[in-house]
Amino acid sequence: MIRLQQRAAAPRGFVVALPIAAVLVTFALTAGIILAAGANPVEAYRQFLVTPLQSQFSLLEVLVSMTPILFTGAAVAFAFRAGYWNIGVEGQLLCGAISAAWLGQHVAGVPRPLVIPAMLALGALAGAVWALPPALLRVRFGIDEVVTTLLLNPVALLIVSGLLNGPWRDPVTKFPESPRIAASAEFPQLVARSRLHLGFALALGLAAVLWFVTTRTAAGVRLRAVGLSPRGARFARIPVERTLLVAALVSGAIAGLAGVSELAGIQFRLTEGISPGYGFTGVVVATLGGLSMVGVAIAAFFLGLVNVGAGTASRVLDVPSQLGDIITAALLLVSVGLILFRRYRVVRVRR
Repeated sequence: MIRLQQRAAAPRGFVVALPIAAVLVTFALTAGIILAAGANPVEAYRQFLVTPLQSQFSLLEVLVSMTPILFTGAAVAFAFRAGYWNIGVEGQLLCGAISAAWLGQHVAGVPRPLVIPAMLALGALAGAVWALPPALLRVRFGIDEVVTTLLLNPVALLIVSGLLNGPWRDPVTKFPESPRIAASAEFPQLVARSRLHLGFALALGLAAVLWFVTTRTAAGVRLRAVGLSPRGARFARIPVERTLLVAALVSGAIAGLAGVSELAGIQFRLTEGISPGYGFTGVVVATLGGLSMVGVAIAAFFLGLVNVGAGTASRVLDVPSQLGDIITAALLLVSVGLILFRRYRVVRVRR
């Protein structure tokens, strides 16, 4: 008879072994889908993982692709470390984008060094405000934040849709998109004649700051203590409710910055498709990265590689471009399944 037995402690090297095992298992599972699409899995994975690194243009596109999911992955990881399961990053991102679109339309003629910090601050505030109600429901009434944060995502999308089909509809094209933001509100490019913008540098800098906070400060220790054992944290006189509230608001603020980055760095106007699910992909990134900011950055780069490689594989091998989404979804399921073995191991019990 086989059953799961709880471990006394997580095995050494699990944080490193998890993403490697998750990627290998995912590739093994998706090989059949690639074969059904009429392609060689080995060649497909080469197009996914190697080809995007062989030219400067495609490498820069990988960095562009990883930028929003680095933001959202960091947002999810920060909240999850405290045991606050924020599944509402998608909605918080949209709120940040809404605020950036509003401010960007009213700053024509204002110097860029003043506009961009104001836009970032407003976007972070909007994301934090959207994250506040579920956080209060959790700390005051014990209501599960997985449900409340998740349900707010479609609400945010409906607000975007209402704005774009109402007062913010482009007056010139009549398309459901907001007018283009002012030039002073657009993020500068980091590399000439590329789409790599300031948001990438901000995402990396933010990940570095969060790494320091979570691993080198007393606040990070309290955050982890609350996440591992709220009862033990209370015994150590750590303010559990306040820690959860701060984690939720910081997570929402980071997600709001992701929305600002996409709007000011790539889209330059608000559209219903400004986020193809970056908030949910952030859950994959955080899980695959083991809730470590270094791991999150590596996982974001890997998924950026898969996203760009999916387009390349589609053109070269004539396979559906949605293969990248399939691999990302499978990666999440496999990662979540493998996390079970962090606390449990399979043992055989003799009757």
